[in-house]
Amino acid sequence: MSGKPSVLFVCVKNGGKSAMAGGLMTRRVGDAVDVRSAGTRPGSVVNELSAQSLLEVGVDIRDHRPRALTPEMVAAADVVVVLGREATVDPVPGTRIEVWDTDEPSERGIDGIERMRLVRDDIDARVDRLATELTRS
Repeated sequence: MSGKPSVLFVCVKNGGKSAMAGGLMTRRVGDAVDVRSAGTRPGSVVNELSAQSLLEVGVDIRDHRPRALTPEMVAAADVVVVLGREATVDPVPGTRIEVWDTDEPSERGIDGIERMRLVRDDIDARVDRLATELTRS
């Protein structure tokens, strides 16, 4: 154990929202927090529009490789953040689980890069709050 706080971001494919959250958290806190992400049914690549929207704010997740969620990953995290409505994580005693019902602009007819920018900004605001909490002295 490193003694520093840890967060695990989870979505279904680990190629979009959870990868975005991980990149945004790392940008915000550097190595002050152990940041990981995983998927309940991981895909094989990062969502291109997710990566593009993050590049616009100086975060590069193009080399991220989606990985499968394991019970060990959940147990090792101080906080598990489930992004979106589709992924689920079984509770583990001693691990806090938060569910972020993130903005879904496609429900309002917004698609493409504009959709992803809105998703990014929603996640970024939530990451900011969590980063402040995790790095508070």
